[in-house]
Amino acid sequence: MLAECERPGASIAAVAMAHGVNANLVHKWRARAAKRQDTAMTAPDLSLVPVGLQATTLTSEVTELRIKLRRGPVTATVSWPMSSADECAAWLREVLR
Repeated sequence: MLAECERPGASIAAVAMAHGVNANLVHKWRARAAKRQDTAMTAPDLSLVPVGLQATTLTSEVTELRIKLRRGPVTATVSWPMSSADECAAWLREVLR
């Protein structure tokens, strides 16, 4: 019956009468079907898909940090050894205060 109601020019009342059902019941069925369809369309797919990863060895090629600071017309470039990154972060926090 719901498929019949979706046909162009179809009357819900006529479809309901043809099947001996109250038109209000058909309206309820259509509303429930539409709600289920909306829920199905908006529900995210939570299935997980396994992804194969190749094991890689990370080698640190970066040996220094390079920071470029600009204040107005003045530009300063600072190079800092990567082994002292924590000290660089502390220095940068002080400079940017």
